[in-house]
Amino acid sequence: MNGRPWRRARGIKQITRGLGTLDRELFDAIAETDTPLLDTVMPPLTRAADHSKLWLAIGAALLATGRQSAQRGATRGLVTLAATSLVTNQFAKRIRRRPRPGYDLVPLVRQVRRRPTSNSLPSGHSASAAAFAVGVGLENPPLGFGLALLAGLVGLSRVATGAHYPGDVLAGFGIGSGLAVLGGRLVPPIVETALPRTEPLRVETPPRPDGAGVVLVINPESGSGTGARVVDEVRAELPKVDIRELGPDDDPVEILRAAAAAAEVLAVGGGDGTVAAGAGVAIDAGLPLAVFPAGTFNHFAKDIGCDTVAKTVDAIRCGSVAYVDLVCLNDSQMVLNTASIGAYPAFVRRREKLEKRIGKPLAGLYAMLRTLRKDEPVRIRYDNKTLLTSLFFLGNSLYLPTGFAPARRTRMDDGLIDVRILEAGRPWARTRILTALALGRLERSPLYHELQVPEFSFSAVDGPTTIARDGEVDDRYDNASFSAKYRILPVFRPLPGLRPPR
Repeated sequence: MNGRPWRRARGIKQITRGLGTLDRELFDAIAETDTPLLDTVMPPLTRAADHSKLWLAIGAALLATGRQSAQRGATRGLVTLAATSLVTNQFAKRIRRRPRPGYDLVPLVRQVRRRPTSNSLPSGHSASAAAFAVGVGLENPPLGFGLALLAGLVGLSRVATGAHYPGDVLAGFGIGSGLAVLGGRLVPPIVETALPRTEPLRVETPPRPDGAGVVLVINPESGSGTGARVVDEVRAELPKVDIRELGPDDDPVEILRAAAAAAEVLAVGGGDGTVAAGAGVAIDAGLPLAVFPAGTFNHFAKDIGCDTVAKTVDAIRCGSVAYVDLVCLNDSQMVLNTASIGAYPAFVRRREKLEKRIGKPLAGLYAMLRTLRKDEPVRIRYDNKTLLTSLFFLGNSLYLPTGFAPARRTRMDDGLIDVRILEAGRPWARTRILTALALGRLERSPLYHELQVPEFSFSAVDGPTTIARDGEVDDRYDNASFSAKYRILPVFRPLPGLRPPR
């Protein structure tokens, strides 16, 4: 009985001695392998990974892509890398002393210029490589797979250049990947789900190869002169279109109503505010609407697939029409794209001003900081709860991506309103919001509220508040009630299987 612990300790010692022998033999085998791949690729690769320069560069590139999963992966990977470096260098390397391998068998061309003198076990380069690759992979698996292959090559480079034994590299891989997985448990990755897709509800409409029966109302001065160019293109492509140009003193709604009375198809060219007015008139007259992108941003035209004059012309020529949703405000005003209260319009302007120069993540962070510091929040009441909101966004149909950078709609007929609210007025709200935004975790913050509902209503607690609709500042409201009007508006848009006659 008394000899069992001694025999067990002796057995463990024999196993570790055997593993150490195997480790050295593997190192010798790699060192003696004569191949151009090891001689030419491994030294520059291991130098690139010094001080994590390789992973920092890749992380910066991923942050600049504009893709949310890549940006979240970069953030997670870099944070995990920093934690792994601390754990490896300050704790793991002090557990068991192991000298570096000798350079006797390593070809001179492969040897690192500055021979490391720190403890060999574990490999810090390998730990950082695994931490970054697994961290990115938790948010974006395809990117993580590619980075895992690169991390494996970095680990091989540490052995091939004589800096570490293979066991050191495996230990580093274990530490880095383990910390990344632990981080994934503490802060779970966001799983993006694909929205269900359904076919658009088509409307039987006769082809109009020359534009007969179409009446176009357009402001030639819209979009800094874009309207005049659109007029010229429409006249050239659809010679029988009746074009009515808006003057500076004209009432757009009156001109649109007069046009609808003489039209089989109502067409409109201008910004989203003009298009919204045209949509209301088209619904009242029971006419399909054709939208020409003649404004500055043309958000609605882009989302229905008519981001160019040619696409709208083709849709008219082949009679390609389908229903889309609109949102109605207080049963009187139409919302094509978005409505907002508080500082959201200012936030968007600040972000868009900088995002092409410094990227959307940094631009969004700066715009959020400025907005939270300078703009007063609005107190609203909805669903029997009252809160202060610094940013409020409401969209016609679901927008992607989530968070406070909605950019596009994959559908225009889902019957839903997309509501996003950023809460202020709670302890450390500004710091918590900025931290969540910097880490790409705003969607999981308790200060961020997101709803997809067919109806939404709120009341302004401290008096009337201004609502901006489709980029235009609207009236002030004590109470606002939004309702989705499912497939209410037939619009000309490109549809699969329909081609204009040539």
